[in-house]
Amino acid sequence: MLSFQVAEPGKTALAEQEVPMPGAGEVLLKVAACALNFADLLMIKGSYQDTPPLPFTPGMEVAGTVEALGLGVDNLPLGARVACFPGRGGLAQYACVPASLCVPLPDPMPFDEAAAFQVAYGTSHLALGHRARLQPGETLLVTGAAGGVGLTAIEIGKLMGARVIASARGPEKLAIAKAAGADHLIDSDSGDLRAEVKALGGADVVYEAVGGQTFTDALRACNPEARMIPIGFAGGEVPQIPANHLLVKNITVIGLYWGGYLKFNPAALTESLAELFGWYEAGKLKPHVSHRLPLTRADEALELLRSRVSTGKVVVEPWA
Repeated sequence: MLSFQVAEPGKTALAEQEVPMPGAGEVLLKVAACALNFADLLMIKGSYQDTPPLPFTPGMEVAGTVEALGLGVDNLPLGARVACFPGRGGLAQYACVPASLCVPLPDPMPFDEAAAFQVAYGTSHLALGHRARLQPGETLLVTGAAGGVGLTAIEIGKLMGARVIASARGPEKLAIAKAAGADHLIDSDSGDLRAEVKALGGADVVYEAVGGQTFTDALRACNPEARMIPIGFAGGEVPQIPANHLLVKNITVIGLYWGGYLKFNPAALTESLAELFGWYEAGKLKPHVSHRLPLTRADEALELLRSRVSTGKVVVEPWA
């Protein structure tokens, strides 16, 4: 089989390997699609909090068909169409993944949308519902709103009854955010985020994916008792949070690492995904995939993410 390997930090190459055999509690998945995430870029650099020992195959979220069952697996039939978040290993034609993390797909859901669905929608679902307790009628500010998680935050925020302000770079990305359901748009290249959000009445919940000055401006646009959720730092700068601002305005900053639930509460992920797939099947959610590339162009796919050219999700299809 063909796989995309990281032999040393920052250096990748395609490699031929034997098809692996599933261990106890695992299934062998024929990978139809693998969606990319900023965490994959960090993992390849060796700076991610869960970077595995070298060499390894990146690719955190996949969708495909069950080809073989490991010992003790009786909940998935051969040929089942599933999505899974194994954390790595997805940039290959086959991957062994824990059966307990596999979620059956709705019949009409294509593999590319299934792969693109998990981290982005799962993150927004847990962040806005489980962690921030977003309420109907509240104002939700989403930064990096045309990215993979940003678009899902807009969709889920609207489903939860919020008014959504979307901040993104340039008219093209703002148009995508508007199509996802955003009520108000702010161009982060030319607008004054703090002033424009304040003019719209301030933010009750902030879904912040950029970091740096964007985080600072969003914090200053918060209403009293607002909740801020730092989701990522796509701008490259991890913000330093001024505790005095939190104190004066009674603001709460809430951490969320979606993948961390694999270690202490994996059921929260599978239950969340099951509900989200139900929403998808009901026509309430529509994943946005801007690029689909074959495994032989995985480096190019990663560069689309690194350069922030893509919108929504980038998907690699190992058999294309």
